[in-house]
Amino acid sequence: MSKTGTIRTGTAGWVFAPWRGTFFPEGLVQKKELNYASRHLTSIEINATFRGNQKPESFSKWAAETPEGFQFSVKGPQLVTHIKRLKNATDALAGFFASGPLALGDRLGPFVWQLPPNLSYDPISFSVFLAALPRDIDSYLALASKADGAKAPPYLEANGLTAFRHAIEMRHLSFYTAEVDALLREHNVARVIADTIDNPSRELTADFAYCRLQGPARPEPTGYEDADIDDLATTITGWRDGGIDTYAYFVHEDKLHAPANAMALAAKLGIAPNT
Repeated sequence: MSKTGTIRTGTAGWVFAPWRGTFFPEGLVQKKELNYASRHLTSIEINATFRGNQKPESFSKWAAETPEGFQFSVKGPQLVTHIKRLKNATDALAGFFASGPLALGDRLGPFVWQLPPNLSYDPISFSVFLAALPRDIDSYLALASKADGAKAPPYLEANGLTAFRHAIEMRHLSFYTAEVDALLREHNVARVIADTIDNPSRELTADFAYCRLQGPARPEPTGYEDADIDDLATTITGWRDGGIDTYAYFVHEDKLHAPANAMALAAKLGIAPNT
């Protein structure tokens, strides 16, 4: 019997004041918001890691607050993508992977790397970056062990993890070529599906799909409507039936409705979070 893919839907982050009283119940204390969110969504993209490395204690705390089956994706640091712009980034990558994402254990989903809009395709730096991303625990620990360790020792506990996935969001048009797609497929890295008018493609480059849904893809988007959710559900169902795992996050400007969109998509797909 062929494998059926797993689908997870959610939001980018869980701390957003306008969700209090809309998504979160009135009076829910902030320290319980992740606990609540993870029982109504099936995945959340951690964005705090983009701004700077977090501590192992933070990752383990977040994992402990979520139910079985829930997963986080982890956003790569801007030091790698926006400051170093993928060049000479080995030390920064080592420091990031040593900072403690492994402490998430089985709550760890893909790593996602968002490139700045003004970063154009450079075949050398892009190829080197893709090759540096760890896919298995041995390559992960080898890279993380190179971290400086002056402020904190590298976190090198595998916690049962053996393999890692990566997705990359490229926002410059120079990345939309067959050459780039071939590189992504060679390294099994997912091209982020944005669902925008400038980037409507839903072509896959890896054995999983990673969606940062910023659309819908029409000239004057007004937020995701029922027809848009139906369209997404049809596409994702096809992926699932083909054995493709999917991570779908609503990250569009209408953030107020992102949790409702994620839950509506999950309902269309017949998936429910663990409680």
